[in-house]
Amino acid sequence: MRRRLLAAVLGGALLLGGAAGCGIPAGTEVRVEGSGPAAESGSTSGVRGEPPNRSASGSDPEQFVTHFLSAAAGEPDRAYQRVRQFIAKEDVGRLQEKQGSEVALTVVRLTEDPVIVNDPDKTRVTINVQQIGLLRADGTLAPPETSTTSYSFELRSPPGQEGRADAGLFVANPPNALLLSVEALETYYQSRTIYFWNSDRSQLVPDRRYLPLAVPDERRVSEVVKWLTAGPSDWLRTGASKLPDGTRLINNATRTDGRWEVDLEMPDEKVRLEQFATQLAWSLNDLDGPLEIKIRTQSRKDIPDLEAHRRSHPAYRLGDGFQRFCVYEGAVHPLADAGGPVATVPVVPEANRNVVTAGLSRADDQILAALVVTDGDRQRLSVGTGLDPVAVFTRGARTFGAVGRPVWLRSTGRGEPAGLVVADGALYRFDARAQLTAVPLGVPGRVTAVAASLDGHRIAVIAGGALYVAALSADEGGVTLGPPRRLPTRLTGLSAVDWYGEDRLLLAGEAGRPAVYEVSVDGAWGSRLEDKIGARVTHLAAYPANPTLRSGAAMYEANGVAYRSGPFERIQPEQVQVSPPSTGARAGNPTAPFFLY
Repeated sequence: MRRRLLAAVLGGALLLGGAAGCGIPAGTEVRVEGSGPAAESGSTSGVRGEPPNRSASGSDPEQFVTHFLSAAAGEPDRAYQRVRQFIAKEDVGRLQEKQGSEVALTVVRLTEDPVIVNDPDKTRVTINVQQIGLLRADGTLAPPETSTTSYSFELRSPPGQEGRADAGLFVANPPNALLLSVEALETYYQSRTIYFWNSDRSQLVPDRRYLPLAVPDERRVSEVVKWLTAGPSDWLRTGASKLPDGTRLINNATRTDGRWEVDLEMPDEKVRLEQFATQLAWSLNDLDGPLEIKIRTQSRKDIPDLEAHRRSHPAYRLGDGFQRFCVYEGAVHPLADAGGPVATVPVVPEANRNVVTAGLSRADDQILAALVVTDGDRQRLSVGTGLDPVAVFTRGARTFGAVGRPVWLRSTGRGEPAGLVVADGALYRFDARAQLTAVPLGVPGRVTAVAASLDGHRIAVIAGGALYVAALSADEGGVTLGPPRRLPTRLTGLSAVDWYGEDRLLLAGEAGRPAVYEVSVDGAWGSRLEDKIGARVTHLAAYPANPTLRSGAAMYEANGVAYRSGPFERIQPEQVQVSPPSTGARAGNPTAPFFLY
């Protein structure tokens, strides 16, 4: 049954992009109560990237429900028209139509398969859902505005054609919302990353958007430029900057002999124009070749090759890969990487004692080191910065019952280095002098985990058992945190999180059993990465995929045992580079693995 339903969705579109995910739970069946009409194959719309039309499912209620939950997909200005084709004529007025930028699709994840009850004169349908968000006309997936967990409607044949297999179906008593399943979102949209400058315009911040596959190729550049001129997603505004007021696209971007031209209304300032060129080049990171930027039809900036421009203008600070470390017998040690150079500990031995967990980062030629060390039966933070190896450390004045893995905020180096750490259920900012300042989140519950993105302007937090993301701006005066956005997830008992890409997170929790999932930064997409764990994950670390590394790496700890990806396998004591080798008592397990980059 699942294969038949999936084929019905995929049959109406050409899959050009997007990630594969999972929405309807595996291992269950569509529940059909009563007898139903025989299924007939239908025709699709035949338009690239548009979902099947109403007649494509014939009189098969299961296929019809699948198609109805994808009908709104495509260009926003035709969403209501596509959905109205599925609704009985007498009930079309129940769907209150909105116009222009107000068009928003209610994206839902089915928490179980649809319940379809066939009666002689109608078919009753109930779908139980998790609200994912509102897909707006600007490609943003905003937080949901409703907590509705169930929708019910009816399916009817046209009057006088009841019982005919070729009559088709219509929706009666429809929901007053343009519903879109996560499967349809993944099938009929391409997820794209666009970029905005941070507050001091020193590096770029990624922003996830969705572009309908139905948009013609010649308009895709124009859509991206319109997104940029409209500004960052609401939740990112604390960590990202808009273009100058009044900036807009004058005409659609054009392409002649392989050369793109973009004509704008914007201030004719050289610095801002150069910045926009870099912002646009990264936001069009699937294109190469030449691009010309005009201001009011006058040529102002020529990019001979977009790919070359991206190479010479990095989006944000990236190092030369990563090294793996762990805590072993109370000290930080490197882990052997097959084929890689032998790493050294960037911390002097005098400071590398009684370590519980650690966070290290590179900042130009400096090493930023934050160690959580034991102090009797308590824990405290010890921080040092400097050349490799770091020799001078400052211990924090406060002690705690439990301190999590500290994470550094990857800034441009203009301000004092800073990081974030969770201690005794609260979030703190720390600086190079190990001074701690509470960072209020404004969400209920104890904070149990924090992670910082590679660009340094977005964080992920687990608080009160829920997952949140937030944008931040860091400077010498502290950390300014934007309103946290709660992300929907199928996991329960959340225990650890880290960034796995520009728009992806790794999340540890329960999915019937302990598991690590890869999830999108808006909660719409999720995929199981590892579920053969057997115990709660207490520690998780990742190196995110980025413009120079297309796949991420991960390590975690569960029940006192550490694992590394590629595929996941246990980290053995002999993989720890200890000098001199440990002697005497039986060696313990490597714990608290992390990456240095």
